[in-house]
Amino acid sequence: MAPATASNEPIRVLITGAAGQIAYSLIPLIAKGEVFGQKQEIILHLLDIQPMLGVLNGVAMEISDCAFPLLRDVVATADVAAAFKGISYAFLVGAMPRREGMERKDLLKANVRIFKDQGGALDQFAKKDVKVLVVGNPANTNALICSKYAPSIPKENITAMTRLDQNRATAQVAQHVQARIQDVRKVIIWGNHSNTQFPDARFVEVQKDGSWTSISKVQHDEKWLKESLIPLVQKRGAEVIAARKLSSAMSAAQAAADHMRNWFNGTEKDQWVNMAVVSKGEYGIPEGLVFSFPVTVENGQWKIVPNLAIDDFSKEKLKITTTELEEERTEAHAACE
Repeated sequence: MAPATASNEPIRVLITGAAGQIAYSLIPLIAKGEVFGQKQEIILHLLDIQPMLGVLNGVAMEISDCAFPLLRDVVATADVAAAFKGISYAFLVGAMPRREGMERKDLLKANVRIFKDQGGALDQFAKKDVKVLVVGNPANTNALICSKYAPSIPKENITAMTRLDQNRATAQVAQHVQARIQDVRKVIIWGNHSNTQFPDARFVEVQKDGSWTSISKVQHDEKWLKESLIPLVQKRGAEVIAARKLSSAMSAAQAAADHMRNWFNGTEKDQWVNMAVVSKGEYGIPEGLVFSFPVTVENGQWKIVPNLAIDDFSKEKLKITTTELEEERTEAHAACE
């Protein structure tokens, strides 16, 4: 897939929670051209809450000191209207972070109203073709609520991030089969960005001696793929929190950049990436849920990979994560009333 053609005009890119740790790692990736390309100029819109403005101004000073050639301007603000006005791309990072021992339902109640308000801001101020990546957790349900309160924005344009889970799983599979990261493809993440997600390695291909082959022919270890890989990826975020005493920041920023880069530039032939997108009933997933699927991307439009076989083991895993997302949807709607 050829890279997207750079616009003659700078594009406006919003990052919320811009004084936080994930944004601190994400900003240079965007400003250096690693997301939108080496010729596309950027105007960064950085939003955070009023008490964080001092920190945000310090971040803006550092951005200036980096002297990024592609960066035309920076708007650092606590004003929602100024932050969302005219944006073409949004990284919705700002949310209460998950802390050690915190229940997911508590995180949902704390964050869902933030994304209700941000949906309204998208609806009122952003460009109508804006592309949105929700990073703040619970990301799938936050994206669902954001979309509900942004009725003028196509539902397909509001997505949530499971690329971090894909990257984690890909790295583990590569290590397991003793291959380079770039020589492993078609890892799937189904469902919610939570510990119910289903990392699915059944379709993984590994490149050996210049040709791609099924993982089953390279190293057939179904027990490892089912009993080790799945819980490892499901629990990785909690393990990072236990070790760092903070949530994943560097890896989350990289995943956000990867997600948006593929959305902007498209995917290569025979490459799948994972995005949590609105379901239209694919694979039996209830319509309207924001659910992680394997997708391909062309001309800025994602398409769910069709006709993949779903065996009994996979059906059970899909059922578990679907049930959680349905419960979250109910709780989220109640919290917004």
